[in-house]
Amino acid sequence: MDFNGLNMNLGNISKLSNAKTRSITAENVYGEKGKAGMAEVSDSPQQEVTKIGQKWQNNSCARDLGIKWKVRPCISLEKESTTTIMDIDGPACIQHIWITIDNKRFRDLIMRIYWDGEETPSVESPIGDFFCNGFNTRTNVLALPINVNPTGGLNCYFPMPFRKHAKITIENRSPENIDGFFYAINYTLTEIPEDEAYFHAQFRRTNPLTYKQDYVIIDNIKGKGHFVGTYMAWQQNNTGWWGEGEIKFFMDGDGEFPTICGTGTEDYFGGAWCFADTFSAPFMGYPLGVKGGAKQGDRHGLYRFHIMDPIRFEEDLKVTMQAIGWRSEGRYLPMQDDISSVAYWYQAEPHNAFPELPDRDYCEVI
Repeated sequence: MDFNGLNMNLGNISKLSNAKTRSITAENVYGEKGKAGMAEVSDSPQQEVTKIGQKWQNNSCARDLGIKWKVRPCISLEKESTTTIMDIDGPACIQHIWITIDNKRFRDLIMRIYWDGEETPSVESPIGDFFCNGFNTRTNVLALPINVNPTGGLNCYFPMPFRKHAKITIENRSPENIDGFFYAINYTLTEIPEDEAYFHAQFRRTNPLTYKQDYVIIDNIKGKGHFVGTYMAWQQNNTGWWGEGEIKFFMDGDGEFPTICGTGTEDYFGGAWCFADTFSAPFMGYPLGVKGGAKQGDRHGLYRFHIMDPIRFEEDLKVTMQAIGWRSEGRYLPMQDDISSVAYWYQAEPHNAFPELPDRDYCEVI
């Protein structure tokens, strides 16, 4: 259904709308009408760049051409600091986010999104993991809401409606400045119906997982909403098949036992019988993996998006994944692997504050 241009698809793309399309890039940091591509080759920053707090940098390749000629296509992220890339008033809806950056910094760059002036973020994740690219490794992804294309084009199509304000920041945790951060945020100015929920995403990492303990993908979600996706970056600390564990959804007052219990890790991510091959499909995939075996140190990337089958909850939600392999005599082995994840969901605000994001050393890919 189309809410004045909020959600478009092939079924309603021909429908007229009063929504107004805008786009934020380094060439137009506030997405203002008729103000894109105005940067000049100058040591003096644009007023808008100063206002948003970004470091001024122009493209010397345009020195013979000047204004209008790709003077500021990207920005620099100063070391151990946070840069704002979006700061606008609503009502509006983000429809597409595109980013590209050197993949060796995928875990060092933390993206946070704040809705309607809240002090705590509704989205907090390393950029790589948010775009289903853990381990600082570029992997093509052909999912419906997340596309990663050659070579390292990171795309998100989750609609993100907001009513009052949206702010997106990028924290550079590395000890050096990062040049060449390219981004585009396409959105529409439009009214937001009362039943539209806010987008959330949260990163977690446990290394190593405690013996006989389930991995927690998300916990302490309070309110009404629907869970729409899981990405996992899984590194083995044991040899052998690793994907026997069950995913569990505890919702709306569940105690020891969940309402939903899966049949196996590869089953939840849409595969079967130990993933004989990698794949990337619209709603589920195993784009990063090891064919023909599973040994200590092997790395696996998996995603499942509940676009057609969202997990709806009324009051609360907790999601866990067991880490189970095989040991001698045909017995299950509770594993102690290095597991990271991103959970994606929508809910009514306000949301509970996330657990504190682990420091750079704990999140480091090693």
